[in-house]
Amino acid sequence: MSDQPEIPDQKPRPRGIYLLPNLFTTAALFAGFYAVVAAMNGRFEAAAVAVFVAMVLDGLDGRVARMTNTQSAFGAEYDSLSDMVAFGVAPALVAYEWALSTLGKLGWLAAFLYTASAALRLARFNTQVGSADKRYFQGLPSPSAAAIVAGMVWVGTEYGLGPDLIAVPTFVLTALAGLLMVSNLRYHSFKDLDFRGKVPFFRILVVVLLFMLVATSPSRVLFAGFLLYALSGPILTLRDVRRRRAVRARERDSGGH
Repeated sequence: MSDQPEIPDQKPRPRGIYLLPNLFTTAALFAGFYAVVAAMNGRFEAAAVAVFVAMVLDGLDGRVARMTNTQSAFGAEYDSLSDMVAFGVAPALVAYEWALSTLGKLGWLAAFLYTASAALRLARFNTQVGSADKRYFQGLPSPSAAAIVAGMVWVGTEYGLGPDLIAVPTFVLTALAGLLMVSNLRYHSFKDLDFRGKVPFFRILVVVLLFMLVATSPSRVLFAGFLLYALSGPILTLRDVRRRRAVRARERDSGGH
């Protein structure tokens, strides 16, 4: 008998990655990178639209992976890195090139605050995937924060607002979007929506009306919509706090009698 210890059979590691969901992730990454390049060339409307395109693609890659049963650890990591570029770096640089650069040091500090907040938001989300309530997000999701910043640039470009006029509001909104991402405010995730089940007819009509509303003025409607979503976080959190206080008050009252 040999004195060498027996080596247990090792199963070969599967090589390769799933193509379909990662194609959408790559497209989202490309859209985010294109937004930066477009902003550097002064094409701010195209840059803002590219961020929204990245949002759509980012929403599709996960759903495609779940529908085709092609989820993987690689896909999750790749998606997170793509989000950092498309929703962390790109919106901050677009806003900086558009208006924040006129504020000097304050401008790039606001852009960095947004970028760092997006990185922290994504890291926190990745570490809480298995334990967090899927119905809610903790902090403003990075795609929504990116939509606020990009929507502001899009609207400002359409109205011909100059950097000197819009620099301070851009500073405030960019910084606030970053801080909301790392806040403890709760936001609806809408992950409990069932896209496969049957729905009443009027809901389809509502969807059609929403598409028509967006088509009338995409920049203003999308910007306003995501601003309202950002405001929903403080409202939802305040409602939950009041509800918990009311429950505790009733328990104290019932315990005292």
